[in-house]
Amino acid sequence: MIGRLTGELVEKTPPELLIDVSGVGYEVEASMNTFYKLPDIGTFVTIYTHFVVREDAQLLYGFADKQERSLFRTLIKVNGVGPKLALTILSGISAPEFIRTVHNEDVSALTRLPGVGKKTAERLIIEMKDKLSKLESPTAIEFELSGQGVGAPVQPKQDHRADAETALIALGYKPMQATKAIEQAANTLGADAETEALIRQALKMMVAG
Repeated sequence: MIGRLTGELVEKTPPELLIDVSGVGYEVEASMNTFYKLPDIGTFVTIYTHFVVREDAQLLYGFADKQERSLFRTLIKVNGVGPKLALTILSGISAPEFIRTVHNEDVSALTRLPGVGKKTAERLIIEMKDKLSKLESPTAIEFELSGQGVGAPVQPKQDHRADAETALIALGYKPMQATKAIEQAANTLGADAETEALIRQALKMMVAG
């Protein structure tokens, strides 16, 4: 199993990133909470990973710290929660916030996340409440930076709003819902807001209801 990667951050297009490890490019899907903590492209970074093997694909999921990865691994053991939904949950709410929500049995907060209906929310609370005590103290180990990468490519001008909408759709939001949320986020943050800032603001507004 691939449990950790250290290399140069080559690309980051939420929810996917590309890390060059000794000349091998690893495609990794990451939660938005991890994306918020990523350094600039061209920087060396260490992330914790979870490797999933399916009949039609081999997938790597990346996390900022061990706590988030542990929570992801606990989530995918819940009946009806696969890696994609688990990643969506961890994009809309931080690991500590999720733990508090489950302990408080706050069904309404969970159902505001895409793909989480009332039954799924209730199942998450029932199946995870007793499993989360060991995850309540976040690890102090997060991204380990080892200097700036050499020869970082010049990035073309991005359409941040379009990229942000694409990311929300990839996380499970409907296209119209994503467009409206990003438009509201852009109105709040201004026309020059970058992709990750737009996504963070949009998720914050939608989860808050």
